[in-house]
Amino acid sequence: MHTDTERCVRAVQSKDARFDGWFFTAVLTTRIYCRPSCPVVPPKPENMVFYPSAAACQQAGFRACKRCRPDTSPGSPEWDVRADTVARAMRLIRDGVVDREGVPGLAARLGYSTRQIERQLLAELGAGPLALARAQRAQTARVLIETTALPMADVAFAAGFSSVRAFNETVREVFALAPGELRARAAGTRGAPAAPSPGVIALRLPYRTPLNPSNLFGHLAATAVPGVEEWRDGAYRRTLALPYGHGIATLAPATDHIACRLHLTDLRDLAHAISRCRWLLDLDADPVAVDGQLGADPLLAPHVTSAPGRRVPRTVDAAEFAVRAVLGQQVSTAAARTHAGRLVTAHGTPVDDPGGGLTHLFPTPEALASLDPEALALPRSRRATLTTLVAALADGTVKLGLDSDWDDARAGLLALPGFGPWTVEIIAMRALGDPDAFLPTDLGVRRAAAGLGLPSTPAALTARAAAWRPWRAYAVQYLWATDSHPINHLPA
Repeated sequence: MHTDTERCVRAVQSKDARFDGWFFTAVLTTRIYCRPSCPVVPPKPENMVFYPSAAACQQAGFRACKRCRPDTSPGSPEWDVRADTVARAMRLIRDGVVDREGVPGLAARLGYSTRQIERQLLAELGAGPLALARAQRAQTARVLIETTALPMADVAFAAGFSSVRAFNETVREVFALAPGELRARAAGTRGAPAAPSPGVIALRLPYRTPLNPSNLFGHLAATAVPGVEEWRDGAYRRTLALPYGHGIATLAPATDHIACRLHLTDLRDLAHAISRCRWLLDLDADPVAVDGQLGADPLLAPHVTSAPGRRVPRTVDAAEFAVRAVLGQQVSTAAARTHAGRLVTAHGTPVDDPGGGLTHLFPTPEALASLDPEALALPRSRRATLTTLVAALADGTVKLGLDSDWDDARAGLLALPGFGPWTVEIIAMRALGDPDAFLPTDLGVRRAAAGLGLPSTPAALTARAAAWRPWRAYAVQYLWATDSHPINHLPA
């Protein structure tokens, strides 16, 4: 349980949505748990208990509030700004690893015993990996129940439950309603679920406000790899390689959420696909904390104030981004897209996209490991860098993913030929999610710094940026945004 009860009580009494996902309020008299911003009259302080996760509330016997739906809160930003074992475990659980590989698989990825992982998660989150995965399955089930017309048995297995009985029991325990009652309740407020094409799920992805969509979607659209990504009808679309199949995600900014439409070949991939979309758009960030620190710099403050809530555009696959980072070394955005598009056409897996222009999944390191370097229209040194990278990714010499130790990953990349600080840091920023990754040698960053009156030499800028830690990756977004480059603007 959270020990800073006074701060938690103040957040609940003021209905402060900034704390949604940071902690959950359990009410002793009603045995329900809520998000801090729940619209009902706050309970008396002596009747509140605070937990760090929905799973801990459920494990203690509390049910989810039907008004504020705490299970749909944005995820805690804490797991994206830390690189310790608990944070890496939470990123993997959120990505569905426990459902696919079990707790032993989670522990093996992190290099610990199952007992050690259990102990660390219990100590910090009040729940072990199985309880945390169960809470996620419950939320996935709720999405399917409320937004689709799928039979309940199909919902159960798509959400990751081993049996319909376990599905029914969990939904009743967590939401105090049977699955059929949940669907009827949703139909009463939003109409009956439509029956779209098989495998199509439409949902809303919540985030902490504010969110500035310009650089987020502008960057993704301007750097889109032909065949893998596109901007169409006001939305960013891309293909997804998933554990059980593949999918296409369509993401569009809205007033208080991201409108998400997923076309999946296997509905068991739903939780994984949602996790990847949230990671791609940095939706669990805490913009108030970020902007509060960066806005304390008098030279950055006007830009933070005028366009708050900038996010770091990430990737759905760390290995894919590493390959693209190499292709983008010392060339224009257009040239990098061309090189990546050629790789996709030659080595990517074809997919169907009746509603758009997507044609392939981005090739895996294993697929690229066998390519002929001479067939690449790249300088010889760049070809060597790329082939060495894909070989290291394919054989596991370099590991990039949600479970990566940021320092180990940096060291592994720097040991490869052709990898300097810029390439390593851009991968740390956008593929690994390190919020403190910094690019003092980047030409755009240096030019923007000089224009704002900041030091523009790498050493001096790094020294000045010490005050921006641990949010230097977000400072880079604000610096880049001073330029008129297409990455900073939503496409017309």
